Amino acid sequence: MWDSLFGLANLWVMACWAALILLPRGAFVQSAVFYAGVGLLCLAYAVLLVLITGGFVDANPVEGGGGANFTTIEGVRSIFMSDGGVTVGWIHYLALDLFAGLWIAKDADQKRFSRWVQAPVLLLTFVAGPAGLLLWFIIRERRARKNGRKGARIRT
Repeated sequence: MWDSLFGLANLWVMACWAALILLPRGAFVQSAVFYAGVGLLCLAYAVLLVLITGGFVDANPVEGGGGANFTTIEGVRSIFMSDGGVTVGWIHYLALDLFAGLWIAKDADQKRFSRWVQAPVLLLTFVAGPAGLLLWFIIRERRARKNGRKGARIRT
């Protein structure tokens, strides 16, 4: 079960990222990525988290798991010592990275950055979320400073 859910989440998010990067970004595509992408991933995360923490499904723990908590490194490691924990954690990353990618795309479109500039930033965000977001902050800041010298102000 967990392998199937993990694979399905990966396929789903790849389709969303492909749409975000490759398709014209009209209202339909943006809404689809937001609701069918980010929204469904968030829903899957919430439902699976309740099912696991409520003991309604077996998370398939591996040996050495147990004592899960968010206050120690051992406790966090223990959260990921089950197929269910890894799947839920992965969906968490997928949802937040896709949300960040959608924000980057909307911000870049609004500031009239070419899709050629956006594509590598979005790909980096897809594979290493915070690194892509950091790169976007650097790129947009340089444009803001450049435009600031011309008297134009860029709003977020």
